[in-house]
Amino acid sequence: PVHCTLHEGPFPSQKGQTPLMPDTHNGLLTKPEGPPGAHFESMGVTPEVLQKVMSAALSTGGEDCDLYFQHAASTSVHLSDQKVAQASTHVDLGMGVRVVVGDQVGFAFSEDLDPTALIAAAKAAAQIANSNPSTHTHPLKPFGIPNRYPVTRPWEEVDLAHRVNMVREWEAKAFGLDSRVKRVEAQLADAATVVMIVRPDGRVVEDWRPMSMGRLQCTSADGSVRDSGMSAVAGRAGLEYFNEERSQRFITEAVDRSIFLLSAVAPPAGEMPVVLAAGPSAILLHEAIGHGMEADFNRKRTSIYADKMNKRIACPHVTVVDDGTIPGSRGALNIDDEGNPTERTVLVEDGILRSYLHDEISSRHYGVTPTGSGRRQGFRYAPMPRMRATFMENGPHSADEIIQSVEKGLYCLSFSNGQVNIGGGDFAFYMRQGFLIENGKLTQPVKDVNIIGNGPDALADIDLVANDAVLDEGGWTCGKEGQSVPVTQGMPTVRVAKLVVGGVNQ
Repeated sequence: PVHCTLHEGPFPSQKGQTPLMPDTHNGLLTKPEGPPGAHFESMGVTPEVLQKVMSAALSTGGEDCDLYFQHAASTSVHLSDQKVAQASTHVDLGMGVRVVVGDQVGFAFSEDLDPTALIAAAKAAAQIANSNPSTHTHPLKPFGIPNRYPVTRPWEEVDLAHRVNMVREWEAKAFGLDSRVKRVEAQLADAATVVMIVRPDGRVVEDWRPMSMGRLQCTSADGSVRDSGMSAVAGRAGLEYFNEERSQRFITEAVDRSIFLLSAVAPPAGEMPVVLAAGPSAILLHEAIGHGMEADFNRKRTSIYADKMNKRIACPHVTVVDDGTIPGSRGALNIDDEGNPTERTVLVEDGILRSYLHDEISSRHYGVTPTGSGRRQGFRYAPMPRMRATFMENGPHSADEIIQSVEKGLYCLSFSNGQVNIGGGDFAFYMRQGFLIENGKLTQPVKDVNIIGNGPDALADIDLVANDAVLDEGGWTCGKEGQSVPVTQGMPTVRVAKLVVGGVNQ
């Protein structure tokens, strides 16, 4: 079985990154000037080199290929126990080459941009094919792309001292909100990646991808009771992302969550109606529904949705979208990692399954256009269909109406992680914070419980959808087959008629 996971927290560590001393690099790559390809040409990767590497990749009869160049840099400042526990900067540089024959993929990468090393990697990937060269490469032609993540205050203009002052200010504000806060951990992380994708049809696309994340974990105590609450915000932006409103909101949220948990208890166990609050509850969409819509699982017929196209899988109030075009969102992309435009893809329309998320291999298999969903963690990995920003659109009900409809059940507010078994559609996610619902009202605060269900069943059991949709800003990272990518998710308040709550037996 294939398991996919989702978690909220700091940037994942990157294999192969080289640490730099904080005072030798400011942590971000300047947005490249000039036409697509200019950034890597300055490193010796000329159009002539690209043609030679492409020819080597197709030298044994591959049907298609792509070259994926990446130059990444990131900086992180971590404050703990009122001290700067860590401040580091990392860089990463290399190229991955994929050769495709039917549904089969040959892949290799090089951490050296010397032409000899690039050609050797291309020849290694080409071993997937065993016939005469069959694909002619066209003259290289730079392609322009939109800018969905404009930055007004780039991080390369921000020194390390300013970053340290930011996390110290977050810490001070958290302590100042409530005397029960006893410990604060704060992290500020910023990153940027320049990618270049080159295709046999001549496409050369180059994308500069920024990212910013703030994370705060507060530990509070009341007598002998002690608990921790966390909040994170993330988006494709620069320093301007941390404006006063957003900074105060996520600091307050971390404090409020830790205080809330001091009086929370484990809920009763069993099957019951579950109301999912607007925003981060979209972990249900991501785990129970989203992964099953990724076309590689359906092409291989390991997804439970493989035979459900154009069939009803949810009530008419349910419309689910995966969108790579939302400006500044963590899951936004100007171009996917195969060099294809991203788009707004309607997966479920009024309860009917309408599309999967396609990369180029699956789109050829199904005879459709790629949805711009081919993504990879970095140059050491081949692309696959992945989610970007997955959300459910508004329905006709109000949140109050939905809560009042439940005689006895659970109201879920915040989550920390989730996972799904793609083949069977079985999922679990961890609710950190919620309430019991009794006689249509929120009563006892509850915490720390697994919500368990089956994706298709849960989707079919969503029977009320509110009109309060929220796109969550949390720093969500999705793991699939060993690759982690940033994603966004959101939804309105919904009622699921029944899910299994792993609480305590009464």
